[in-house]
Amino acid sequence: MRRASAVTALTAAISSTVVAAAPASAVSVSADGRTGPQVVCTSAKSGLADQLAHDIRAVVASPEAKGDTSIALYDRVTKTRCTYDADRQHDSASVVKVIVLGALLRQAQDEHRALTETERTLAAKMITTSDNDATTTLWKQLGLNRIKEFLRLAGMQRTVPDPDGYWGLTQIDATDQLTLIELFTAANSILVDGSRAYALSLLHQVIPSQRWGVPAGAPSEATVQVKNGWLQRTGGSWRVHSVGAFTGGGHDYGIVVLTSGRASMQAGVEVIESLARKIHADINGTRVITGRTLRSQALPAASDGSLVPASGR
Repeated sequence: MRRASAVTALTAAISSTVVAAAPASAVSVSADGRTGPQVVCTSAKSGLADQLAHDIRAVVASPEAKGDTSIALYDRVTKTRCTYDADRQHDSASVVKVIVLGALLRQAQDEHRALTETERTLAAKMITTSDNDATTTLWKQLGLNRIKEFLRLAGMQRTVPDPDGYWGLTQIDATDQLTLIELFTAANSILVDGSRAYALSLLHQVIPSQRWGVPAGAPSEATVQVKNGWLQRTGGSWRVHSVGAFTGGGHDYGIVVLTSGRASMQAGVEVIESLARKIHADINGTRVITGRTLRSQALPAASDGSLVPASGR
C-alpha cells in the first residue's frame, strides 16, 4: 500500500512538472471562420502559461482590438514566454529610437570611447522626449551600414531599415523588439554593463505624457523603462506601439505590444493598456489594477512625427 501511494505521489509530481513546462496556446478564429494567429505561452510556474494565454486571447479577440496586434513577453523569474503574431512586421514609428540608441552605444564601444557631450544630449532628447531632430542627427551620424551591423550583432534579423531613409518606417516585429529589451536587461557580449545601464536610465526618464502603454498596471515597486511610438499614416490609420522592461524589487520581465490599423491613437493605447494590466497581474499573481498608469498627463495630441527622411528630403 505504501509503495502504491509513493508511486502515485511520484506520478502526480512528474505530471505537475510536465504541465508547468508545457506550452499553452489558444487559437484565434477570424470572423469568416479562418484560423488566425495563436497565443503561445510557456512557463516554469504551474498554471501561468494557461492564464496568460487565456487573458491575452480575451483581449485580442475582443471587438475593441480590431486591427493588427503583435505581442511578445518574457519573465526571467518564472521562466515564462508568450507570443501572439510576434513575427508580423509593423512600421516602427518612434520605437526605432531604441535601436538608434543601441547602435550609438555600440559605436562608442567599438571606438573605445565614451559618448561625447553632444551625443549624450542628443540621445537624451531622442529617448526621453522622443525628439525627431535628435534622432535624425544620430541616424545620419551612424549611417545605415552601422545600424544594420548592430541589428546583425543583436540577432534582430527581421528588422529592416527603410531603404529611402525614413527611419520611422523601419520594419519591426515584436520578436526582435523583445530581443532588444533582453539585450538591455542582462549581461551580453554586444553591450557592456555601463552602456546597458545608461540606456535603461534614459528609458526610465521618459516624460510623463509619453509613459502610457505597457506600464499600465505595473507593480509599484518595479523600475519601469519604456519607449512608445504613435504614427498616423495616409488614410488616418494609426500605428501605436509600446515596449518596456520592468526590473528591480524582485521583477525582471519585458513586454512588447505593437499595433497597426487602429482608427485612433486612443484606440491603440487602450488595447495595449488592457493587455498590459492583465499581463502584469498574471506574472505577479495579483488582481488586475485598472487605474494604475504612469501617464500623469493627456496623451500627445498628434502623431509622433517619425515619418521624416534622414536624408533631409
